[in-house]
Amino acid sequence: MNNSKINTLITGSVGFIGYHLCLKLLQEGKRIIGVDNHNNYYDPKLKEARLEKLTKFSDYQHCRVDICNKNDLDEVFNNHKPLKVINLAAQAGVRYSMQNPIAYINSNIVGFAHILDNCHKHEIEHLIYASTSSVYGANTLMPFSEHDSVNHPLSVYAASKKSNELMAHAYSYLYQMPTTGLRFFTVYGPWGRPDMALFKFTKNILEEKPIDVFNYGNHIRDFTYIDDIIEGIISTINVPATRNKNWNSNQPDPATSKAPWSIYNIGNNKPIKLVDYIDALEKALDKKAIINFLPLQPGDIQNTYANVDNLKKKFNYKPKTSVIDGVNKFVNWYKDYYKV
Repeated sequence: MNNSKINTLITGSVGFIGYHLCLKLLQEGKRIIGVDNHNNYYDPKLKEARLEKLTKFSDYQHCRVDICNKNDLDEVFNNHKPLKVINLAAQAGVRYSMQNPIAYINSNIVGFAHILDNCHKHEIEHLIYASTSSVYGANTLMPFSEHDSVNHPLSVYAASKKSNELMAHAYSYLYQMPTTGLRFFTVYGPWGRPDMALFKFTKNILEEKPIDVFNYGNHIRDFTYIDDIIEGIISTINVPATRNKNWNSNQPDPATSKAPWSIYNIGNNKPIKLVDYIDALEKALDKKAIINFLPLQPGDIQNTYANVDNLKKKFNYKPKTSVIDGVNKFVNWYKDYYKV
């Protein structure tokens, strides 16, 4: 390893978004310390396959550590002394949070508290962490803006991510620790999570099994391709360290301007109906879906639509991938990975 390089610590490093972020940064010559607990929320073989690709880079070092285990996480920080931290480790999934809410409290709140504590103690230059469009909850005004109220989450998952934003603000305010929260909007693409709609739909359509489509297909989603998400994350990483300096926040709350704390939406800014998303998938597979239409599920947001003006103004963010192209890329990966 080149000892002149700074260490960037990425948690959830062999998760869907974490893997793509690590890969991109490694290709750019960065040194990455990856942290992941390899849990079995979905098939662990997928994480192992992602890890195999990352470990081909000499500048990648992997730690099988759960952020809920404070002693283990403390040791990672003590040994590797990162200057930047990107926290993507989380218990994901809106529907699973109805079955196992405690998993979300442990990973997304307790685990995140351990991250914050270490970032403060080690005087990290910048903490970036994953939030979600789910925090907008019962909001109906479109598109969702960072200035909107997020006081009515509809799931424990959303509530846990809103908690992250509040906890980060407290640390930023008290210790002048720079933090940036990123609200992701319906991320999809190659190496995705098997519990997500595109993955499940593709599997069932190929196997000629019915797909469950909730809200009778009337959901509207701001589907965002993984490469556009990664572009958005990377644009925020190199914000100059502002500890103990005035902070020009994008938030309207006067109290926030005293803290180096920001929140940004990362979305495609072009929402489409779920049935149109399925139509793009059918065309990519050249196969019709057997659709089982069902009512809206508890905890689901009916519509999402990201206002990305703040990210555009600050970092010139421009999502480039259309849903048709993105779905085609996913299908090509899926067929190759599963030898369809």
